[in-house]
Amino acid sequence: MAEQRRSGEAGAAAHEHVLVVFPGYHRSWAAWIAQCLERHGHRATLQRWDPPREVPLEDSLGDLLLSSGKVLLVLNDWFFELGPRPPGEWNDALRGFVAAHADRFAAVNLTNRPLLPATAVLEPASLWALSEEAAEERLLSRLGLERRPRPRPLPDQIRYPDERCEIWGEVPRRNPRFTGRDDLLNQLHQRLADAERGASACTLVGMSGIGKTQLAAEYAHRFSTDYDLVWWVNSDDRNIQRDRLGELAVELGLRIGSEPGERIRAVRNALRRGEPYANWLVVFDGWDDTEGVSALLPQGTGHVLITSRNRAWSEHTDVLAIPSFLRAESTAYLMRRAPHISAAEADEVAAEFGDVPLPLVQAASWLGESGMDVAEYLRMVRERRLSTVDEPVTGEGFPRSSLTSWAILLNRLRRSQPQAIDVLSLCTSFAPGRIPLGLIRAYPRAELPEELRWMSTDLPAWTRALDTLVNYSVLTRETRGPLAAEMGPHQESVHMHRLVHDIVSKLTSEDSRDLHQRAVRTLLAEADPGNPADSRNWPRYAELLPHLEPSGALESRQPRVQELVLNCLRYCSRSGEYSGGLELAQQVRPHWSRFMDPLAQPMLDLATQESNMLRNSGRFRDAYELHRGVLDRLQAAPVRNEIGELVTKSAMASGLRNLGRYQEAYDLQREVLDGNERLLGSDEPPTLVARHNLGVGLRLLGRYAEALELDLETLGRRESVLRARHINTLNSGNAVTHSLRLLGRYRDALARQEPVVRLHVQVLGPQHPQTLEARAQLAMCRRREGGHAPEVGPTLASLLEQLIQLHGREHYRTLAFITNYGNYLREHGDLSQSRELIDEAEAGYRALLGPAHPVATGMLSNTGLVMQAAGERGEALSMFESALAGLTATLGADHPWVLGCALNAASARNLNGRIADAVELSRDTLRRARHTLGHEHPLTLSGQVALAADLRAAREHEEAGKLEDDGLLGLTRTLGAQHPHTISARQRTRPYWDFEPYLG
Repeated sequence: MAEQRRSGEAGAAAHEHVLVVFPGYHRSWAAWIAQCLERHGHRATLQRWDPPREVPLEDSLGDLLLSSGKVLLVLNDWFFELGPRPPGEWNDALRGFVAAHADRFAAVNLTNRPLLPATAVLEPASLWALSEEAAEERLLSRLGLERRPRPRPLPDQIRYPDERCEIWGEVPRRNPRFTGRDDLLNQLHQRLADAERGASACTLVGMSGIGKTQLAAEYAHRFSTDYDLVWWVNSDDRNIQRDRLGELAVELGLRIGSEPGERIRAVRNALRRGEPYANWLVVFDGWDDTEGVSALLPQGTGHVLITSRNRAWSEHTDVLAIPSFLRAESTAYLMRRAPHISAAEADEVAAEFGDVPLPLVQAASWLGESGMDVAEYLRMVRERRLSTVDEPVTGEGFPRSSLTSWAILLNRLRRSQPQAIDVLSLCTSFAPGRIPLGLIRAYPRAELPEELRWMSTDLPAWTRALDTLVNYSVLTRETRGPLAAEMGPHQESVHMHRLVHDIVSKLTSEDSRDLHQRAVRTLLAEADPGNPADSRNWPRYAELLPHLEPSGALESRQPRVQELVLNCLRYCSRSGEYSGGLELAQQVRPHWSRFMDPLAQPMLDLATQESNMLRNSGRFRDAYELHRGVLDRLQAAPVRNEIGELVTKSAMASGLRNLGRYQEAYDLQREVLDGNERLLGSDEPPTLVARHNLGVGLRLLGRYAEALELDLETLGRRESVLRARHINTLNSGNAVTHSLRLLGRYRDALARQEPVVRLHVQVLGPQHPQTLEARAQLAMCRRREGGHAPEVGPTLASLLEQLIQLHGREHYRTLAFITNYGNYLREHGDLSQSRELIDEAEAGYRALLGPAHPVATGMLSNTGLVMQAAGERGEALSMFESALAGLTATLGADHPWVLGCALNAASARNLNGRIADAVELSRDTLRRARHTLGHEHPLTLSGQVALAADLRAAREHEEAGKLEDDGLLGLTRTLGAQHPHTISARQRTRPYWDFEPYLG
């Protein structure tokens, strides 16, 4: 049980030896005291003190005297409750044994609360509220030790315990009643310290109520001097978890926006680098779902601590299983909270509750507050079992007797403090974990039921009720922001353990539950910021989202609550939380369908948000079918809803574009734009969206010049109506660049996109999905422009990593970038990795879209380029011909994608000896390209150079020479003499076309 720390200066240089005796929770003070002594040339040994209650106190104190030198006791009022001991035993030992050996004992006092009277024999030196220098001087003076004029430096300086680390983020307040667990805490500390750099993560695993959160909080407090940064992340809900981890970016001074994914990435990068803090601790409390762990779990120079019920964490981190209390810990805790009970009675209570901490805490609170005899208490627990109460839903073997103990507590509070019952029942209408109770005080005008209005008007009663619940260990208070920050009642939040939430919910009457759910729904609706498009409101939506379902908001008939639900869905769509948003939408639909007309406006809005989430998740067919059903109902309705039809048709057009039905999508989108201009006007936001989407459709049809003209018009209108920094205006900037690039105007595209990306980063942050799209567009501009070759490769690799972190590898946006990076690697000689990436993307698109989709078909051309580069000429030709035939059938012979495939197929025919076929295809391709794209487009000029090569192979040198010369002049004029395409043509390297997937 002893912890040893010895200086290397034994012998002549070490004047004295001191045994520093401390309770476990004062480890940081003991370590600092030992450091002080060693700096001044003395030796120190640390001895953790928690002597067994069964051993007489004089014997335990006598064991300390076996050490040489002084015995220094590190005291506060809690020190004398260790054990605990029968009343008077400590005073007797101090007056007797300690007084007899007063020359050997000394003490320091860390509290301003009164100590036992007989403590005077120790003459404790108070270190309370002293500066580090003053505390050091008083410590040495009490021990009668010499102070060196120049204390020697030690390699690892320990922070003075009264100095909080630089960043202290929302760690729960230290539990003054925390008991035992010293060996577990030391084991945890050792595991984190001994772990390899970058992999210092440990998960505390155990059943609900076993004390994982308390253990993690005590670790953070006890070992805080080891860290410059301690950050606590409530992880019961994924949105809150991501938001809370992202808040650390602000504390670290990182210059980023408010999009959660962007903040998280910035935080993880800063922690990995150890800048500005190398010694950090991040605690994820209640992280049960390990999906997507790689995108959140920090690595680097610091430590990560996780609490979870999920043993699957063993695949990701070191795991420390948390058992029930040792019986000695159980009885010690009970006897401290309820001093009137005996050791035997404490043992009986501990056995009744299986040494599980949470029910023991409640039992101790009850016994301590009520003063009831243990026999009477246990009789009530055993005899008044509630036949109507089932086991908690956790199914983790929680002692059934605890249900009865909770029932007893609630019955007592109903009689003595009914307002506390109101608050407790209200809490069960929120989700477990963090509960923003301050909403009650923040929105006093909320229409609360008459029975609950006292909560917003009677602050003393409110405070009294909360204090009662905290004293009975039902709730714990939580802090927001800096530890010392003063908070008003409107900012107050509490934490309710999920198991307590489950049990109290079962013991709450149906009438009370309905009343309190209505109140919580009202408060949540009042707290709705009302603008989910503004990223500054996203943290509030993340806080409200978990409480929608338990409050009954999803089935509410109140329009204000329904609008809150829709705004939370819009938040999910805007912030990129697609899976969570889709799950919420699919929870809401069956509730609303039971009482709402399917064509009511909230149902139409719900369909729009659900469709957005489906489409962003890659479920294009489902999104289209959802809105096709809505349109059928709208068109069959007796009263026409033209606006509703236009919104629905717009969503259907998006679905058709995603499904590869480009002409149908364009025709429907044209109808939507005309209808919006007629009904709303040219500059209303829905009309601007329709015009933007029509440009998307034109790009997919290969009508790039028309798309650019429309994109420029939309951008101008949005800059006038919405202003330059609006998210939709930024999207129009992206669209203009895209059209310019597809037209082969690479320099113009690059010049436009650089400021567009800067604005995206300023407004949305670098990791927002739309910003990543803008940055990917910029990277492709640089690649096509040809003048930024050295920086393109690393940029593409970095962007791919970020997209994978945001969307996963199988998302359609990630697949597009995997394709582009794979094409780049092939172009620069890395055939092995290129083949892996292109194969992955081709298989991904085939699985997502089906083999007949134009994008899945076009991917065959990229596969053919890899095969051709690897010398597999026959296989490459087969791929090119398949792509050409498939795209011609779906898009027509003049589409730019078809022309690109034809360029590649002609090359493969040439390489495979089919010269006449190559000439025929190249001639037809050039004719069509000139008609579709114009004579100066890079693809047209590449087709001209390719035809010249085929004509040379057919020995038609005169025509070949003229075409080649004209082609070189055109490339030099449009792209420049040093562009890679121009240089390749000059060197008679066969041109190719790589397929760039685009779903609109």
